Amino acid sequence: MIKNNKFHAKKVEYNGRTYDSKKEAKRASILEQQEKLGIIQNLAKQVPFCLQPGYTNNQGKKVREITYIADFVYQKDGKLYVEDTKGFRTPEYRLKRKIFEYKYPGYTFVES
Repeated sequence: MIKNNKFHAKKVEYNGRTYDSKKEAKRASILEQQEKLGIIQNLAKQVPFCLQPGYTNNQGKKVREITYIADFVYQKDGKLYVEDTKGFRTPEYRLKRKIFEYKYPGYTFVES
Protein backbone atom coordinates (compact mmCIF):
# COMPACT_ATOMS: atom_id res chain seq x y z
CA MET A 1 0.00 0.00 0.00
CA ILE A 2 1.32 3.44 -0.95
CA LYS A 3 0.94 5.98 1.83
CA ASN A 4 -0.38 9.51 1.26
CA ASN A 5 1.81 12.43 2.21
CA LYS A 6 0.86 15.29 4.52
CA PHE A 7 -0.55 17.31 1.60
CA HIS A 8 -2.81 14.37 0.56
CA ALA A 9 -0.99 13.78 -2.71
CA LYS A 10 -1.04 10.11 -3.67
CA LYS A 11 2.07 8.47 -5.04
CA VAL A 12 1.55 7.23 -8.58
CA GLU A 13 3.44 4.67 -10.60
CA TYR A 14 3.96 5.48 -14.26
CA ASN A 15 6.26 3.80 -16.76
CA GLY A 16 8.09 1.83 -14.04
CA ARG A 17 8.80 4.84 -11.81
CA THR A 18 7.01 6.13 -8.71
CA TYR A 19 6.08 9.81 -8.65
CA ASP A 20 4.98 11.90 -5.66
CA SER A 21 1.67 12.90 -7.27
CA LYS A 22 -0.59 12.44 -10.28
CA LYS A 23 0.41 15.92 -11.41
CA GLU A 24 4.12 14.99 -11.42
CA ALA A 25 3.46 11.72 -13.28
CA LYS A 26 1.40 13.57 -15.90
CA ARG A 27 4.17 16.15 -16.35
CA ALA A 28 6.71 13.33 -16.74
CA SER A 29 4.54 11.87 -19.51
CA ILE A 30 4.41 15.23 -21.32
CA LEU A 31 8.17 15.81 -21.00
CA GLU A 32 8.94 12.27 -22.23
CA GLN A 33 6.78 12.94 -25.29
CA GLN A 34 8.54 16.27 -25.89
CA GLU A 35 11.90 14.49 -25.70
CA LYS A 36 10.76 11.91 -28.26
CA LEU A 37 9.68 14.74 -30.57
CA GLY A 38 13.03 16.52 -30.14
CA ILE A 39 11.51 19.57 -28.41
CA ILE A 40 13.68 18.98 -25.32
CA GLN A 41 16.87 16.95 -24.80
CA ASN A 42 18.60 15.07 -21.99
CA LEU A 43 15.58 14.67 -19.73
CA ALA A 44 16.56 13.51 -16.24
CA LYS A 45 14.28 12.86 -13.27
CA GLN A 46 14.79 13.33 -9.53
CA VAL A 47 18.15 15.07 -9.90
CA PRO A 48 19.85 16.04 -6.59
CA PHE A 49 21.66 19.37 -6.22
CA CYS A 50 23.82 20.17 -3.19
CA LEU A 51 22.80 23.53 -1.73
CA GLN A 52 25.22 23.34 1.20
CA PRO A 53 27.76 20.62 1.93
CA GLY A 54 27.75 18.77 5.21
CA TYR A 55 30.11 19.94 7.91
CA THR A 56 31.11 19.51 11.54
CA ASN A 57 30.06 22.42 13.76
CA ASN A 58 32.19 23.99 16.50
CA GLN A 59 30.76 21.53 19.06
CA GLY A 60 31.90 18.53 17.03
CA LYS A 61 28.41 17.63 15.81
CA LYS A 62 28.08 16.51 12.19
CA VAL A 63 25.51 18.44 10.18
CA ARG A 64 24.09 16.84 7.05
CA GLU A 65 24.25 18.53 3.69
CA ILE A 66 21.23 20.42 2.39
CA THR A 67 19.98 18.98 -0.88
CA TYR A 68 17.35 20.10 -3.36
CA ILE A 69 15.93 17.35 -5.56
CA ALA A 70 14.60 18.66 -8.86
CA ASP A 71 11.68 16.75 -10.32
CA PHE A 72 13.01 17.21 -13.88
CA VAL A 73 16.11 18.61 -15.56
CA TYR A 74 16.38 19.05 -19.33
CA GLN A 75 17.75 21.16 -22.16
CA LYS A 76 15.70 23.20 -24.59
CA ASP A 77 17.09 25.51 -27.25
CA GLY A 78 20.55 25.26 -25.69
CA LYS A 79 19.38 26.35 -22.22
CA LEU A 80 19.31 24.25 -19.06
CA TYR A 81 16.02 23.97 -17.20
CA VAL A 82 15.17 22.62 -13.79
CA GLU A 83 11.48 21.98 -13.22
CA ASP A 84 9.56 21.37 -10.05
CA THR A 85 5.96 20.16 -9.96
CA LYS A 86 4.28 21.56 -6.89
CA GLY A 87 0.73 21.62 -5.66
CA PHE A 88 1.72 23.51 -2.51
CA ARG A 89 4.77 25.73 -2.02
CA THR A 90 6.08 25.22 1.51
CA PRO A 91 8.39 27.72 3.25
CA GLU A 92 11.18 25.11 2.99
CA TYR A 93 10.64 24.82 -0.78
CA ARG A 94 10.70 28.61 -1.21
CA LEU A 95 13.98 28.86 0.71
CA LYS A 96 15.60 26.00 -1.22
CA ARG A 97 14.51 27.56 -4.51
CA LYS A 98 16.17 30.88 -3.59
CA ILE A 99 19.40 29.12 -2.61
CA PHE A 100 19.27 27.00 -5.79
CA GLU A 101 18.82 30.05 -8.04
CA TYR A 102 21.76 31.77 -6.32
CA LYS A 103 24.07 28.76 -6.42
CA TYR A 104 23.13 27.47 -9.90
CA PRO A 105 22.54 30.59 -12.04
CA GLY A 106 23.02 28.63 -15.30
CA TYR A 107 19.60 26.98 -14.89
CA THR A 108 16.21 28.45 -15.64
CA PHE A 109 13.77 27.44 -12.90
CA VAL A 110 10.28 26.37 -14.00
CA GLU A 111 7.31 25.52 -11.78
CA SER A 112 4.54 23.39 -13.19
